[in-house]
Amino acid sequence: MSIAELFLLALGLSMDAVAVAICKGLSMDKMSAKNALIVGAWFGGFQALMPLIGYYLGTAFAGYIKTISHVVAFVLLAAIGINMIREAFSKKETDDSKATDCSLSVKAMFLMAVATSIDALAIGVTFAFLKVSILPAVLTIGVMTFVLSMAGVKLGNVFGAKYQSTAEIFGGAILCLLGVKILLEQFGIYIL
Repeated sequence: MSIAELFLLALGLSMDAVAVAICKGLSMDKMSAKNALIVGAWFGGFQALMPLIGYYLGTAFAGYIKTISHVVAFVLLAAIGINMIREAFSKKETDDSKATDCSLSVKAMFLMAVATSIDALAIGVTFAFLKVSILPAVLTIGVMTFVLSMAGVKLGNVFGAKYQSTAEIFGGAILCLLGVKILLEQFGIYIL
């Protein structure tokens, strides 16, 4: 996996966390750097941890499906991407639909961090199939999510939830396109 592909993957994966961070910022009367750091650390940490767990789970059975690993990677990426896009279009535009409050408690942040990083677990399995160097991959994903989530808190506090769905659509599209690219490479067609 090239640096550009890894960067795009990290960007796509981080969009769920960014969307929730925007909502966190929206719910805060006054945003502080400490609050942005807390949100960024939770989301970035889990976005790095989950692919690592998925990678080790994937290496346990990667040998059994080696011949179709590119198809599995495509299916996982496309499913995650399509689900992100579907969720973005299915959200109601009412204030009642906000499931995010300004709480930064361990319980609230843990649940949100896990919920926004489940797709990263599946990506970790894909990394095992594609024999991706895991340490640079999880560091890139974690750092990018950390930085973008901190920025999301600030954006949410300043601009509101206006761009939440756009971020999810953008992230989903990136994951779908990466899945198609991986599938095409199986047939000798190289795009990037």
